[in-house]
Amino acid sequence: MSSYKFLFQYARRFPLLIATAFVLSFLCAIFNGVGTALIVPLLFSGLSGMPSELDKAPPIINKLMSLFQGVPEDTKSLLIFGVILSMIVLKNVTQYLSSLVGGHLSRSMTNSMKLDGLRLLLDVDLDYYAKHKAGDIMSYITHDIVNAANSIGMVIFLAQVSITIFTYTSILVLISWQLTLPATLLLSAIFFLVQNLIKRSRKLGKNLSTTSKKSSNKILEIVTANRLIRTVKNEDNEYKKIKKLIKELEKSQFQLQVNEQFIPSINEILGVLIILSIVILGRYLFAGDTNLITTVLLTYIVVLYKLIPTISQLNKFRNQLAKQSYSIQIAAHFLERKNKPLMTRNGSQIFSHLKTGIHFENVSFNYPESEKIVLDEVNLWIPKGKMVALVGASGAGKSTIADLLSRFYDPNAGRITVDGKDLKDYDLKSYRQAMGIVSQDTYLFNNSVRYNISYGLENVPDEAVIEAAKRANAYDFIMQLPQGFDTTLGDRGVLLSGGQRQRIAIARALVRNPDILILDEATSALDTVSEQLIQEAIEELCQERTTLAIAHRLSTIQKAHQIAVMDRGKIVEIGTHEELLSLNGYYARLYAMQFKNAHQQTGRQFRRVRRSLALVRKEKFESSSK
Repeated sequence: MSSYKFLFQYARRFPLLIATAFVLSFLCAIFNGVGTALIVPLLFSGLSGMPSELDKAPPIINKLMSLFQGVPEDTKSLLIFGVILSMIVLKNVTQYLSSLVGGHLSRSMTNSMKLDGLRLLLDVDLDYYAKHKAGDIMSYITHDIVNAANSIGMVIFLAQVSITIFTYTSILVLISWQLTLPATLLLSAIFFLVQNLIKRSRKLGKNLSTTSKKSSNKILEIVTANRLIRTVKNEDNEYKKIKKLIKELEKSQFQLQVNEQFIPSINEILGVLIILSIVILGRYLFAGDTNLITTVLLTYIVVLYKLIPTISQLNKFRNQLAKQSYSIQIAAHFLERKNKPLMTRNGSQIFSHLKTGIHFENVSFNYPESEKIVLDEVNLWIPKGKMVALVGASGAGKSTIADLLSRFYDPNAGRITVDGKDLKDYDLKSYRQAMGIVSQDTYLFNNSVRYNISYGLENVPDEAVIEAAKRANAYDFIMQLPQGFDTTLGDRGVLLSGGQRQRIAIARALVRNPDILILDEATSALDTVSEQLIQEAIEELCQERTTLAIAHRLSTIQKAHQIAVMDRGKIVEIGTHEELLSLNGYYARLYAMQFKNAHQQTGRQFRRVRRSLALVRKEKFESSSK
């Protein structure tokens, strides 16, 4: 989509504001032009003993003066002065109103674009976030969209200035077309001379936008990865990197400023040269008639003197648009839905509860823009009210099955049926509302415990929140927090341990009372005590629910109804824990390896305890000997 088409697409959402802005711009230009043209008649009418000069004045001046025929000479100057003052007041009033309307239009467009962008971010598949940096996405919303919306205001001001220039030029032609021809050529020279600077502004604006994104991304990385940076003691290197980026940003800003400040200087210098050139040309053009030279040149130069700063404004707005052109392209690309991985179909069937079960039928999948097969003709049956566990090495496709069941993605081949109907036929909102997900990467908002547990639900009674916390083995540690359930947990729940965050997530799932439950390695990377507490909470959560569990520790899924063993995108074994061990296959090898590691770890812990006891006995013996 072109930049202008993109801006027009949003501008037409506000037709009344656009029309009002252009009408006010037109009136402002007319009042400005008429007020300026009347200045010369006022000067002439105030000069005594020079009535003949008015007869030799340009036709437009004579026509304007004819409006005041019949007015006594002693009051004519006051009347003309009053008309000029009225024109100036009206010009400023319309300009003020035009600025207000233009500002309101820019803000309305900014909000409209931001809301479209945020709606888009909520609609895109997870693959979009995997391929875009968080800092870039923030820059699209806070920087590029704002610049793009402000460009509409620039276009309106450009229209206003263009109308004003047309009005002044028309007056100049009526005053003297002979002088207007060379003046137009000289003014065109300014226009084309500044054009090269405007092209440079477009290039520098793109460079500034790119550099700004890089520095924003690095700052976001420093904030989010602060713990890791401190852990590896890499503060100095990160500081050097961000310092270099800030220097590059400063350089880009300086280059753009140098280019921008050069434009008004050129306008002013060449403007003065044009006025002097017109005075000289006028003396040669109207040689031999001193009164005519005085009349025409005085009128012409007054109007021309008002025109030149207006052309300077035109060049200023053109430069601003050029500087923001890259942001317009970025915003247009960001808000385009056709180039995003969106959920292509949302069914109309409302999902209430599971009746029979979920069936993966010959499901194959690869991520967008990737040829690697993640799932290869997977068949899996998850009966209602039962737990089916997925085990296997990293990259086997376990989490992908969970993502497909959640319908974060759709299969490339095959289908997923829920109670015999294609998952795509169900209304996505009602389906996900009947689902609970507890993963190893639990996200908590920087808000209260109560907010985090009841997130996504409305009007949840306090009793339900407390009951869910108790069933998740979270109530005791919550009550030990400074404000209990009203305690703010910090960014991503930084005030809690990993095990505590997991129990909050389980409480969140419990309060939703989900029909379908997904556990994605919910007990991984936890200490023994936390794992035991969470395992108890999970067993409470899984009661009478249809559960898909992804497990790293095989000890946590031995009671599963079925265990599916995955390898390289395929299910290679399936059965109960005892059945799989009896096969002496892949699962048996995984179990033996974990059992051996657990046995070795227990042995090491036992030896450490024994050494500590021996050391204590030795110290006691030495103390008693003394």
